[in-house]
Order: sequence, then structure tokens, then C-alpha cells
Amino acid sequence: MTERITAIVPPGGTPSGTTAGTPDAPPDAPSDGTPGRTPDGDRLPSPRLALGRRTWQEIAHLLANLPVSILGFVYVVTMVSTGSALAVTVVGLPLLAGGLLGARQLGKLERARARALLGLRIDEPSPLPVRRTGFFAWLWSSLKDPVGWRTVLYDLIRLPWGVLTFAVTLTSLFVLWPVLPFIARGLTNVDRAMVRGLLSPSDELERRIAELESDRGVVVDTAAADLRRIERDLHDGAQARLVNLAMGLGLAKEKLLEGQADETVAAMVDEAHGEVKLALQELRDLARGIHPAVLTDRGLDAALSSVATRCTVPVKVTADLPSRPAAAIEGIAYFTVSELLQNISKHSGARSASVDVWRTDQRLLIQVQDDGRGGARLDGGTGMAGLADRLGAVDGLFVIDSPPGGPTTITAELPWRDRQDEPTR
Repeated sequence: MTERITAIVPPGGTPSGTTAGTPDAPPDAPSDGTPGRTPDGDRLPSPRLALGRRTWQEIAHLLANLPVSILGFVYVVTMVSTGSALAVTVVGLPLLAGGLLGARQLGKLERARARALLGLRIDEPSPLPVRRTGFFAWLWSSLKDPVGWRTVLYDLIRLPWGVLTFAVTLTSLFVLWPVLPFIARGLTNVDRAMVRGLLSPSDELERRIAELESDRGVVVDTAAADLRRIERDLHDGAQARLVNLAMGLGLAKEKLLEGQADETVAAMVDEAHGEVKLALQELRDLARGIHPAVLTDRGLDAALSSVATRCTVPVKVTADLPSRPAAAIEGIAYFTVSELLQNISKHSGARSASVDVWRTDQRLLIQVQDDGRGGARLDGGTGMAGLADRLGAVDGLFVIDSPPGGPTTITAELPWRDRQDEPTR
């Protein structure tokens, strides 16, 4: 009699009575302890760092706080103490001014470190305005530099903070590493707040100050150029004619005293009369160049119509102004249009032109168009750069649209100030 044996197979296992390595088992089934696999044959995950890249960057920033803060503190204390102690001497204040310039460079280093390790985007502050009025002007602007003084304050208060963050981070790296990411984030948030508060530029204020200082220089230079032009015109024009007039009348007087009332004297008097007429005309033109009487008496519309009649091409003037602007703004608008119409007469080759003036909100807009050859540029040598500087000095704009072949459209924009708002003298 043959005995029948039935093998019992457990779920997921191998039949009893069989061993590993039989044809029923996978040929590559690993045994316990095989590298890279679990006893069940599953592949192990790749090893990873416990902390992310951003956390390690924050840790590096916190650990670097101590040496960087020591460097900044020593520099600031040495610079301030030395400059203050020597302030009574010749070299004290220049030394302090140079130290503030160096503090600016320390602030630049800190902003770069915050960008690289903290992901904090801080714009660089505006550079010190370039002055051309001498050493003392540079010294004064450097001593009152707000960026330099804020960096000094930053470096003074950073030393105790740098010691604290270095100690806490180093201790947490070995003792409190499970919560180290949260500690690093909290400490670096304080760092971010300090950099934003003391090292970030107050863009609007500082840039506005720099613009106003630059505009003030433009105004001063423009006023000086105008005075030189008036002096030159008086010397070369009316003054020379009045000198000739005096000499001619003197000779005529001598001849009359000698009893020579002949045709020679009459010709000399007639020539003197002509010189008087020319001198008066030149003085009238000079006065118009300083500030035309029609602008003072009748306003911008009448003054622009008057200057348009002197243009060599027909000009249509349209002015839509509910009231008169301040005298300074009115004068700049008049001379801007006058200069542009002269350029049209001399350089454009146009057949017609137009001038439009209107007010929009708190701005005075001027648009001068012509159908000439175009190609006008700020650097074209036609006075456009001077007009742009003059308008920029009063917070205005000057835009040129002049493609080759024309037409040319020039838009000027000035701030509007009501005439009654001007201070009385």
C-alpha cells in the first residue's frame, strides 16, 4: 500500500518540506544581511541629510555672526573713537568721514551675506551725491550720510547678538539638533529684521534727496549760464552801440561848438539816431529773453501766440488753461516752447507746426509737433539736453519722439502750481 503525503503551504510562504534554493524559490532571493536590501527583499531608501539646504545656510549665517560682528564692532569703535578724539585737529573730521565711507562697505558686505545665506533681497542704497564744489562740501555730505551712520549703529548692536547666536547655534547643533531647524529659523528671522531695518535703503527718501541735490546743481548752473549770457549780450550788443553813440554825439558836439553846422554834423547825428534805435531794439530783445512783458501782462496763451509769429513756419497755438500757473512754471513753459520753435525754424525743414498746452490734474503738459525731417535727439547739439535739464530741475519730464523722416513730437511736462500759492514779498 502506498502512503500519500500532502504538503501544507502557509499563506505567502513555501511548502513545508522544501528549502531555499529549490526551483520553487526565486533564484535571486537574498538571505538575511544582504547589503541594500531588507530580509524580505525590499530595497532600502537612499540615505539623506536630516536638515535641508536652507537650514544649513541659516546655520552657517548664525555661526558666521560672531567673527563678522567682532570685525564690525572693532572697526566702528576704533573709527568713532579716533575720529571723535581728533575732531579738534585738522585730520579728525576727514578721518571720521573716511570711516563712514568704510562703514558703507561693511554694510554692503552684510547685505551680500544676507542675500547669499538668508535669501533676503536688499537693494543697495544710493551712492553719495558727487559734488564739484570742493573738499568741504564732500566732507559735510560724508559726515551727514545716513547710510553710514545706520551701518555704524548696526555694527555696534551686533556684537552681543553675534555672541548669543553663535553660542545657541553651536550648542543646539550637538544637544538640541531635533529642533535645530526651528531655532535657526527664529534666530535668522531676527537677523532679517535687523538687516531690513538698518541696512536697507529708505529708497524713496534717499533717492529723492539725491535727485533734489542734483536738480539744485542744475538750477544753479542754469542761472549762472543765464547771467553770463545776459552779460555777454549787454557787452557785445547794447553796450557797444551806446559807446558808439556817445562817441558820435561827442564829435558832433565838438563840431557844433566850432561852428561847423554842416552836412557832416547832420550825418553824424543821423548815425547816432540809428544807433539809438538799434540799441533800444537790442535792449527790448534782451528784456524779452529775460522775461517778456506780454507773458507777465497777458499770460501764457498770448505769449506763446506772440513767439509763434516769429517762427519761420506757420504755427497753430492751442492753450486750454483754466487759470494761470505760478510765474516760475509759466516762464519755463514759455522758454521751452520758444526754444523748440527756434529749433523748428533752424533745423526741421517743416512746413507747419503746432503747439498745444493744457492742464491735467496737477501737471502742465506741452506738446510741440512739426512735419519736418525728424531725427531730433537729446545729444544732437540743438539745446535739447539743456531743456531736459531745466525741466528736470523742477520735477518735470521731457520726451522726444522724432523718427528719421518725421514727424517730430516733443512732449514737456511740468508740475502745476497755482499763482496764488506763491509767497508774497
